[in-house]
Amino acid sequence: MGGGISSTNKAPPRPSSNSKLKTAYTALQAWKLAISEDPNGILSTWVGPNVCSYKGVFCSDSRNAVSDGDQYISGIDLNHGNLRGTIVDELSSLSDLTLLHLNSNRFSGSVPGTFKDLSLLQELDLSNNNFSGSFPSIVLEIPNLIYLDLRFNSFSGTIPEELFEGKLDAIFLNNNQFEGELPESLGNAQASVINFANNRFSGTIPSVFGAMASRIKEILFLNNQLTGCIPEGVRFFSEVKVFDVSYNSLMGHLPDSVSCLNQIEVLNLGHNRLSGVLTDIVCSLKNLMNLTVSYNFFSGLSQECSKLVVTNVGFDFSDNCIPNKGMQRPPPECSVIPGGDMSCFRIPSPQPLVCGSMAGFPGPANVAGLIAATP
Repeated sequence: MGGGISSTNKAPPRPSSNSKLKTAYTALQAWKLAISEDPNGILSTWVGPNVCSYKGVFCSDSRNAVSDGDQYISGIDLNHGNLRGTIVDELSSLSDLTLLHLNSNRFSGSVPGTFKDLSLLQELDLSNNNFSGSFPSIVLEIPNLIYLDLRFNSFSGTIPEELFEGKLDAIFLNNNQFEGELPESLGNAQASVINFANNRFSGTIPSVFGAMASRIKEILFLNNQLTGCIPEGVRFFSEVKVFDVSYNSLMGHLPDSVSCLNQIEVLNLGHNRLSGVLTDIVCSLKNLMNLTVSYNFFSGLSQECSKLVVTNVGFDFSDNCIPNKGMQRPPPECSVIPGGDMSCFRIPSPQPLVCGSMAGFPGPANVAGLIAATP
């Protein structure tokens, strides 16, 4: 190809007269300098003042826009770019930014403290990168953030109480190295999706978890180090479709309030230390598509549970202590039930159980004494 410019080609864009785009140009060029590897050549388009033509940069027009003077950057999506670098302070000058998606790159370092100035940012996706260190609490100061995705990084330490005090609708922290107990403020969560899988969380699931959870649809706590009981608060999970607490060390009987999981489709309790008889309240859930209770210490199946074996519901009850069933634990493993067959919150409750109601529900101050209630 020749180096000349054809007369049919459009003239290069003139420098923008829009102060917002000028500011954006400065910010993006500063960020470009902080990116050391770009194997896909994405940044080769980040040349010149026309930032709206940059790959991965999305501009919007103000209402009744007639020129570039009414344009602004509303989104940046560099997902799967395989870029190596850091995030720079200058990005906080993009005051109209509503989404920043950086999934599947090799960014590292920290989230700039100036990000709290991104007052319109709603979606922040930093998943599948090389971030490390403590939870980036500055993101909780972004006033309109509703989607936070930090999964598949190397963040560590505890998570702040404030995480559940805001308006976040989706919280993805899975596949990091977070540890410590889940905060009591989890009971205030307004999110529809909470994914804490594949971390190192320990302690019990807060007893009041669910009290404010009318919107929650998916809860994934699998593969942590959680102990204690499945809380009575599941009575509030009337809209939950996925509840996965597998690969932990939860003990005791299932609470009667499991019957309140009216919309549940996937219930995974496998690889814990749960015990007792698996009752009708679990196996008669009308929307159930997959029930996994394998690798526990259940000692029997109710009539409804026995029926699941011949239905279209995926039902895995292997490696328990159920008599006259195949693929169960050897008898010596069933002689001592972990947790002493603790029944957890089997306390007198309204009959019939009132789902979604605080009636009969133990307050935080009263729960501690109920954990070892009589069977």
